Formats: sequence, structure tokens, C-alpha cells
Amino acid sequence: MSEADRPDVIQPLVEEILKELDEEPGRDGLQRTPARVAKALRFLTGGYHRDPYEILNGALFDVSYDEMVIVRDIEIYSLCEHHMLPFFGRAHVAYIPNGKVLGLSKIPRLVEMYARRLQVQERLTQEIGTILDEVLHPKGVAVVVEAIHLCMMMRGVSQQNAFAITSSLRGEFEANPKTRSEFMELLRHQKQSFA
Repeated sequence: MSEADRPDVIQPLVEEILKELDEEPGRDGLQRTPARVAKALRFLTGGYHRDPYEILNGALFDVSYDEMVIVRDIEIYSLCEHHMLPFFGRAHVAYIPNGKVLGLSKIPRLVEMYARRLQVQERLTQEIGTILDEVLHPKGVAVVVEAIHLCMMMRGVSQQNAFAITSSLRGEFEANPKTRSEFMELLRHQKQSFA
């Protein structure tokens, strides 16, 4: 039996959750909800089935460039592992090459892979920095993630305007205040329209 033909075990569990919430899974608006939720959860956690080394290793190039490389404003969408509610925002990733550069599109792919798991923002930030450090062996890596958490907005403290910023700084970004300052200053620049 292929993966596509296998019945989804999440679907009946969602039906049970609906019943526990005093809902009727068979009513008109909810008939296909268990299947939709199962499909959405599989998509939103698809990062568990991807290999970061596979994403990165095919796009390493020998280059003598040794200045900062930054990919900023990478959209992230993830699920908080504590409440399984969404958090979303932007990631900014930088590294200083040490003989090798990475294809630029691989950085957003890597960020998305780690975001498509049940996460906490702090670990997400560290995982991105760790894998880039392991694969590239750069002079330094910096990752900053800014995110809004619906678990803080919709429940608990109900803070509508609060957001979290996390960072992971390694190598030159951690050791050299001038490098760190340059990175942070470049993040402050407003995005220009190229159209």
C-alpha cells in the first residue's frame, strides 16, 4: 500500500477532538474538517521529513569572497510546540564565508524546513545557525528571528502588540563587536523596491 493510499490516522483523532468539544463532526460545516485538519497538520509539520544536509550540500561553491552575506526578511510560519498555535514573522540570516558560499535560495529553504516542525522560536533560531556552521564552516554565522505568537495574542496574557526577537551569533558575529554591529545596522535598513 502506497503512502497516498494509506488511511490518515490523524483524521479520526480530529473527529474525537470535535466530539470532546461538544461539536457534531457530521454536521454540514464540519463533515470534511477532520480531513482538512489532517492535511494541514501534515503540511505544517513537513519539515520532519526533510534532511538539512540534503538541502545544503548540493549548493556549496568554492569562492574567495570573504565579506558578509545576508538574506533577510525570510517569511516564517510555524506552530508553537506548547499549544500548537501558529507563530509567524521573519528570519534574517548572515554568514561570513571561509572559502565556500551557499546558493542563496538554500537559506530560505533551510529556514522553512526547520519552521515546518513543532517549534519554539529560540530553538528554531539556533538550529538554523548550527546547520550553517556545520556545513559551511564559515568565519561566522548570525541568525535573528522576529515573530508574533498567537498563543500570546489569543489566550493567556492576550498581548496584541508583543513580539519576540531571538538571535544566534557564532564566530566573528559573537567575538567581534564591529562585525555584530555592522550586521545589526544592515538589518535596520528599509527594504527597497526593485521594481
